[in-house]
Formats: sequence, structure tokens, C-alpha cells
Amino acid sequence: MATASAAAVLTGLVFLAVSINLERILKGPGLGERDLALQSLLLLLSVLVVALIGLIPGQSSAALGVELLIVSLGFGAVIARLAVITTPEIRRYLPVAVPLLLGVTGSVPFVVGAVSILARDGGGLYWVFGGIVGAVVGASINAWVLMVEIVR
Repeated sequence: MATASAAAVLTGLVFLAVSINLERILKGPGLGERDLALQSLLLLLSVLVVALIGLIPGQSSAALGVELLIVSLGFGAVIARLAVITTPEIRRYLPVAVPLLLGVTGSVPFVVGAVSILARDGGGLYWVFGGIVGAVVGASINAWVLMVEIVR
């Protein structure tokens, strides 16, 4: 419950960061800043959805694994696409590999955790926890760029 609450609050803060700097973000030469904002929101929303799935009462581990796999593949595909198209344009704020790395650390562990829950071997929820940490850290770094770096 704490993770779901924290993810919801952080998502709101990213919305605030984007709205405060909306003019500057929209004036950017490309779509990099907008894609970075969307990536941040999706990372946090993935944490929120994963945490809420974990709160569903009375579900089997197989059901949990399937739900997490579907959700994590969906979010992961969109986050990865945004990371790839954002990387060249966001270079002035972050090193080239950072958006890709943030997208991977915030989505791949969810997929690995879901598969491992289904296989009943390999760490399961520990991977999901790693995805939660990766997504929150990634979204926080992106939020920093959106709040501070583009203002410079």
C-alpha cells in the first residue's frame, strides 16, 4: 500500500514539474523533453499499477504472474520506445545512455519478476521490488531534468 501511495504522489509531482515548465518544454527544438516527461509518468504509473495488482486479494501466484507479465510488457514496450527516441535529443541534459538505462532498469525487472513468478523459481517478487526501485529512481532523475536542467 505504501508503494502505491508513494507512486501516486510522485506521479502528481511529475505532473507539477511538467506544468511549471510547460512553456519551456514545448519550446524545445524537438520532442525530447516531452518524451522524457511521458517516460517519467509511465515509469511511475507502472509502479502504481504493479503495486495495485499485488494488492488484489485472494489471487493465485499464477494469476499474479500473468497480470504482471501483461502489464510489464505493455509499459516496458512504450517506455523502451520513448527511451530510444528521446536519447539523441536529450543529450544536452543527460549522457546518451542514461534515458535508455533508466527505461531498462524501470521496466525489465518487472518482466523478469513476472516470468519468475510463473516459473516459481528465480526470485519472483525480489525482481518486482527491483523494478519498483529502478522505476522510481529513473522517474526521479527524469523529473530533476524537467524541473532543473531545462531551466538552465
